[in-house]
Amino acid sequence: MNEKNKAEQWIAQGRMVEIQVNSLFVVESKNQDSQLPFLVILHGYPTCSYDYHKVLTMLSVHFRVVIHDHLGFGFSDKPKDYSYTLIDQCDVALQLWERLGITKAHVLAHDYGTSVATELVARDNHGLLSGFEIKTLTLCNGSMHIELAQLRLIQRLLLNRIIGPSMANLSNRSTLAKNLKQIYFDSTKVSEDEVDALWHMMIHNKGKAVIHQTTQYIKQRKQFWYRWIGALQQTQLPVHVLWAENDPVAVIEMAEVLNNEITNAIKTTLPQLGHFPMLESPDRWGQAVLDYLLKA
Repeated sequence: MNEKNKAEQWIAQGRMVEIQVNSLFVVESKNQDSQLPFLVILHGYPTCSYDYHKVLTMLSVHFRVVIHDHLGFGFSDKPKDYSYTLIDQCDVALQLWERLGITKAHVLAHDYGTSVATELVARDNHGLLSGFEIKTLTLCNGSMHIELAQLRLIQRLLLNRIIGPSMANLSNRSTLAKNLKQIYFDSTKVSEDEVDALWHMMIHNKGKAVIHQTTQYIKQRKQFWYRWIGALQQTQLPVHVLWAENDPVAVIEMAEVLNNEITNAIKTTLPQLGHFPMLESPDRWGQAVLDYLLKA
């Protein structure tokens, strides 16, 4: 199956929602039983909501699931003249949830999305989440403790404001496949069809032009370290630290630090899985998510 067919299947499951002057691609589970609680998902870098295509059905049995592509990612708009700060991405997420009538939800975040989530927590600590309540927070393989992260070469190159745009322009489907294989535990689990679809979504809406801009989130993790890590240290929210043990980027030591510094944290580790556990082993990862949420 070619990349367009896979991508077209995914876009057919969602819709575009206007937030201010930009459009966000949003996927909602088909089960919209009003008795079910909401589960909102904040995806990682450099991918999109498609990361969850294997677990959406499983999660939707118990939750009204809502996943959106951050601005600059997937099928959402990718404006060139935009800051792409994690604080802005938090604003956009809150505006989207308000538009969808979501006032209370479990929040699940992976990778890039974990820093959007920590901004949510910082606002919650200061009573600034008017109209939205976090029921629980699940943090999965995100380098919030950036000082412990083992950044890939491609990330370091894209971070450079001089050569970053050129590196983004030179990136291709093979680059994506190579980097995914390096951060899976079992590289044979990298599906060529999924790589094709993810690449199609990355370059959608002239996506190459903003890859170096979205990569700047790594610097923001350093700039706002005290705000965001401080927020986790102060929060009283129930937090699930869900970690794939063999992630070469967001290493397992991060999970241990987070578990120790968050008051109401519970840690679950998944051995023999890499940075994208929801793609590498959707059944194991999805069950771990449900085991926590259904008891919360």
